[in-house]
Amino acid sequence: MKKLSLLGLGLGMLASLGVTAGEAAAQSTLDIVKQRGVLRCQVGTPAPGFYQLDEQGNWYGSDVAICRAIAAAIFDDPSKVEFQSVTSAVRFTAMANGESDVLSRTTTWTLFRDTQLGLDFTTVNFYDGQGFMVPKDTGIKSSLELKGATVCVLTGTTTELNLTDYSRTNNLDIQPVVFEDSNVRDDTFAKGGCDAITNDKSSLASTRAKFPNPGDYVVLPETISKEPLGPVVRQNDSQWMDIVKWTVFALVQAEEMGIDSSNVEAMAANPANPEMARMLGVEGDLNKGLGLEKDWVVRIIKHVGNYGEIYDEYMGEKGKFAIGIPREGSPNALWTKGGLMYSPPFR
Repeated sequence: MKKLSLLGLGLGMLASLGVTAGEAAAQSTLDIVKQRGVLRCQVGTPAPGFYQLDEQGNWYGSDVAICRAIAAAIFDDPSKVEFQSVTSAVRFTAMANGESDVLSRTTTWTLFRDTQLGLDFTTVNFYDGQGFMVPKDTGIKSSLELKGATVCVLTGTTTELNLTDYSRTNNLDIQPVVFEDSNVRDDTFAKGGCDAITNDKSSLASTRAKFPNPGDYVVLPETISKEPLGPVVRQNDSQWMDIVKWTVFALVQAEEMGIDSSNVEAMAANPANPEMARMLGVEGDLNKGLGLEKDWVVRIIKHVGNYGEIYDEYMGEKGKFAIGIPREGSPNALWTKGGLMYSPPFR
């Protein structure tokens, strides 16, 4: 579905459902989503790899795939998503106000955000770290050479805070140039309005990919922070948190088991082991606590693919929309291959 502005939704969302704010508080998010018939999923302003619009106004990307996976689990239809695109500065307010059901957009898990905004982080779907990008012709080889430099950065982000900390720690006297809109930030940097730009390294790769001449820019080697990124929900709805969290786990576990979009139905018909049978809904009733159908995992993988398929298509080096971030040897590899991507048991 096409980009939808969040401005003015608020109580209008509840009115469109025919319920009051008090009634909504008494309903679970799953009930509201089912009643509405569509999942409201918040993404950012368009960025290659994560969330991008095609010429027809359809969203695609790795974070978009999480939204579609949740919709597939609930409705057996990954198209039943209403995407809401907002800036970083207002994303948490929109979530806390009930304007979105889930946030899936390059958002770093921190203690403050997890405990003081009325929100819960579910799990990590991408491990990242902050870095810097500069024009190649500057000859800069290290972020420690940025003394006195102007650096483009989004306001209202951990990126801005990390930049300040890094500058103070290393006595660099960096001058932040702050923006609310990532597209304005990127255009300013491309036109020479800043000496460098800082963001999560995956987002820097996304930014570089959309420039006319990506080879004119280089990401510096230093990683100055830990940036665990993952979906976010409102507090006090443990069932909904579990649905979002275990949707991500299902993507990861399916890859580990060799289950993908091309073979999931065959695997469900003849599971290779008891855990696979439980996960695919052939045995047991693991779906009951989630309030979903027994085949919820089959629905996800059939429509969206497993974690590796999503990564290859949007983040890696092989897919049609891939932005060239190697997975091998990174934290985003499966734990069986030296990474951190790991699902608790389906038991």
